[in-house]
Amino acid sequence: MRSLMKDLSLSAWVAGFIATLISYAGPLVIVFQAAKSAGMSTEALSSWVWAISIGSGVLGIVLSLRFKVPVVIAWSAPGSALLVSMLPGISLNEAVGAYILANGIILLVGLSGAFDRIVGKLPTAISAAMLAGILFSFGTRLFVSLKDKPVMVLAMFVTYLLFRRLAPRYAVMAVLVVGCVIAASSGELNRSALVIGLATPTWIAPEFSWHGLLNIALPLVMVALTGQFVPGVAVLRNHGYATPASPIISASGLGSLLLAPFGCHGLTLAAITAAICTSREAHEDKGKRYIAGVAGGVFYLVLGIFGATLVSIFSAFPKELIAALAGLALFAAIAGALAGSMAAPDDREAALITFLVTASGMSFLGLSAAFWGLIFGLAAHLLLTARTAPRTIPDDTEALEADR
Repeated sequence: MRSLMKDLSLSAWVAGFIATLISYAGPLVIVFQAAKSAGMSTEALSSWVWAISIGSGVLGIVLSLRFKVPVVIAWSAPGSALLVSMLPGISLNEAVGAYILANGIILLVGLSGAFDRIVGKLPTAISAAMLAGILFSFGTRLFVSLKDKPVMVLAMFVTYLLFRRLAPRYAVMAVLVVGCVIAASSGELNRSALVIGLATPTWIAPEFSWHGLLNIALPLVMVALTGQFVPGVAVLRNHGYATPASPIISASGLGSLLLAPFGCHGLTLAAITAAICTSREAHEDKGKRYIAGVAGGVFYLVLGIFGATLVSIFSAFPKELIAALAGLALFAAIAGALAGSMAAPDDREAALITFLVTASGMSFLGLSAAFWGLIFGLAAHLLLTARTAPRTIPDDTEALEADR
């Protein structure tokens, strides 16, 4: 405790606060879209927000203090994006069963220490292409929403570009502010939906099915390991932190497993917001930047307790604002996934197939586009990169010698 008090700094608390705000301004919007597409009740959505917020807060605080490293834990944004198309076709109880299966697998990966080996065997281009396909529709909805709310969406789009040029860290937050101001000034903010209330955890009995395992659990594991933990660990390594990945993955899997019956689809190591807490802006001394991780965890806890208020705030927004905010918040993730899918020349065709199948939204034999994208992409990868033994044809001299 004495060491903790000595390491406290205003800059670290500000970094933690900004990282938390960005999480709620961007990735949380996708959770609301998933809940709306599934017709989820307000109570279930409030419990979901409570679970992912409390889990992120507790894990961030514990892991940051344990390793003296700014560990930022957050809910899986690509996982939330996957659920937008999958939840409408499955019961909430089956979805919770899939969450338990997915997080149980992630926990086993962390405990076994097999993270590096598993990720190393998965073609990076295929994983990136599947992620790009999942996120693709969010980018297109931004421009589709232009038809109904051109002034609001264009203002948000221009704001995003300006802040990406001048202050990239605050781009998503600025977009949220501009969207809210325009919605409020034009009378499109539903103030009657606003309430102040605490979140109430709601137990959801899990149901296990092959449909949930193949359509939700396995894709959730894929996007968590390759789309979240890999870049999250890379951020820590790039800033000089050699923290082992296995304990963080294990803790995230265990926390997600315990909170799954309350709606938590998965908690992972953050990458984009983690870069804020691991940078020099958090503290000149990298040994004291772990306070930013602790601060972020505290803000997650506070906002999670008032989950009902958060739900009402986002429910008051017009749907076009939510669509535009989600699309802009995922621009960087979409760009990174597309770049990663095309990075390996030998895997470009397989990655393209994965992307097209996943982005198509097709369903076959009751299985989702994300599942089939992965299957088609891996099959194409194996067929296109399989090595065949060179066939040697004896020349005429060797043939004559053989006849003798």
